[in-house]
Amino acid sequence: MSEPAVDLRTDPHYFALLTSSFSRLVGRPLVPAEADATWLYVDAPFVCVAHDTQADPRFVYANRAAQTRFGYGWDEFVGLPSRLSAQAPERAERQQFLDTVAAQGYVAGYRGLRVKKSGATFWIEDGLVWQLRDDTGTLRGTAAVFSTWTDVG
Repeated sequence: MSEPAVDLRTDPHYFALLTSSFSRLVGRPLVPAEADATWLYVDAPFVCVAHDTQADPRFVYANRAAQTRFGYGWDEFVGLPSRLSAQAPERAERQQFLDTVAAQGYVAGYRGLRVKKSGATFWIEDGLVWQLRDDTGTLRGTAAVFSTWTDVG
């Protein structure tokens, strides 16, 4: 899949999907009440990423905190298969986890090993992963947030 036709960095409709699906599933807001799409993309003090619903899901959103943490620019991140954010031995575990998210709607307290563009690895600590469902219940993808990590090497 190529990059989405709409640039989602500060798209208000995509921001609404991220925040409303999070709030519905988790029961609390993703962002402060005064925050908007630009705040989430530019200023959020946490990583926020999302991928689409393809059989081999690809990232469609990565805020600046995510770009910094993973070492990819926007144009490199968007369209990247999300499985590549984990090393090959960790991919089966990652898929099992995503299957749990699909069954439950969201999972909090997630810990998983991830890989940067450079090949360096880090542990996501206390992450939250949720299904992106619109107001009609249609699945639009999966998103994750985390603000704590431990570099491995």
